[in-house]
Amino acid sequence: MKKPEFFVTPGYGEYMLNSLHYSQAVKIDDRVETSGQGGWDNNLQIPELIADEIAQAFRNVERTLATADAGWEHVVHVNSYHVGGFPPEVNDVMVKLFRHYMPNHAPIWTEVGVTALGLPTMRIEIRVTAIVP
Repeated sequence: MKKPEFFVTPGYGEYMLNSLHYSQAVKIDDRVETSGQGGWDNNLQIPELIADEIAQAFRNVERTLATADAGWEHVVHVNSYHVGGFPPEVNDVMVKLFRHYMPNHAPIWTEVGVTALGLPTMRIEIRVTAIVP
């Protein structure tokens, strides 16, 4: 087994590393694991609409995977954490984005309701596991 290689997403990831001392992704052999990615921008601002927050979280997962030379096409497992339950819009947007980012495969998915996430205004956080050839 190779030594773990850690990655930091440019922008918000640098802030998280410096202030909270954690990395956004780790790669061990052909496996990439991400930390939870919220729907924040580089200034840690969260969109007002839940659909926009979910879409930004997917873009942040994509950015983080790219730091480890991976992409959504390599994702085999998704965990999503949700504050506020699961109104139909949440699953509708999640499934729409799954189909957009992973049109050729359907990963396994664990969806969990939680009372709070890392930032007070966050309503979603997504972490993934990817296998790169």
